[in-house]
Amino acid sequence: MTAPTESILEVRDLVKHFPLNYGVVFKRQVGAIKAVDGVSFDLRRGETLGVVGESGCGKSTLAKLLMALERPTSGSVRINGRDITTARGAELKRMRRNIQMVMQDPYTSLNPRMTVGDIVGEPFEIHSDVAPKGGRRQRVQELLEVVGLNPDHINRYPHQFSGGQRQRIGIARGLALQPEIIICDEPVSALDVSIQAQVMNLLERLQNEFNLAYIFIAHDLSVVRHISDRIAVMYLGKIVELGNDTEIYDNPTHPYTQALLSAVPVPDPEGRETRQRIILQGDPPSPANPPSGCHFRTRCWKAQDVCAEQEPALEVRPGSAHPSACHFAEVRDVVNAE
Repeated sequence: MTAPTESILEVRDLVKHFPLNYGVVFKRQVGAIKAVDGVSFDLRRGETLGVVGESGCGKSTLAKLLMALERPTSGSVRINGRDITTARGAELKRMRRNIQMVMQDPYTSLNPRMTVGDIVGEPFEIHSDVAPKGGRRQRVQELLEVVGLNPDHINRYPHQFSGGQRQRIGIARGLALQPEIIICDEPVSALDVSIQAQVMNLLERLQNEFNLAYIFIAHDLSVVRHISDRIAVMYLGKIVELGNDTEIYDNPTHPYTQALLSAVPVPDPEGRETRQRIILQGDPPSPANPPSGCHFRTRCWKAQDVCAEQEPALEVRPGSAHPSACHFAEVRDVVNAE
């Protein structure tokens, strides 16, 4: 992984609320689903930011907001100092070159009626000034070679490739416009474990070769630790803890992060005996009606009156070196807990 430098992506107070409407003919808004609720972070050039959290916490909605596939309710997303949330028309088209996505499912993200050459070369049809029409075939073959595929297979169709090869095609498509940022939305979750390692190694090689910045969304905490420089833990639309891999995995301070890490399988049989599993009580609250104050308080064993009255800010707490959104944040060894 490349050493991080200046910020290339700046996200500030990003909010996305989806309206809840009642009625068939005469619709009226009765509430809102708070999918992303005040997210702020920076992404530095050449850095990988892992984003983890259980299903429904807002990870994929965050990715869509960063890509400008969804318009935020409020907040800003700045790429190289320019706000993509307010861009329109030709300006938005230019800015989107700089941030691309690798989809989760390599089986459904590729059009089965298009050849690999057409799939990888489709960005050049939209951004025709990036590659001259006469040289696009050669450019597509170069991209296929970069991701470890045979450039002579340019006329094959997706069904003629394995799952790992299809994901490489998706990565090649993401690289076509030479972006500086790539959002990887669960890029290895649909692949076999052995193929996962190959794709992860490919992503790391491409990052070093092209100085790419990644936002890596995943459920598998071991995969996230392997590839990420920093990790953001999300819960119910908010980032509740942010730090590097050592800070998050070895010194977690937020109760939700501690509960997540306690569920990670331990390969060492002796380590399983000393491990204390944290079982959260109850179901995650509805994003349409989150709890007051701290959103995690209804499932937290540390919750007190202040947690219902005051929402904890994401800030560095005493005894910790990284920010956590908990009034009673403290380091806990989830592997060797007493």
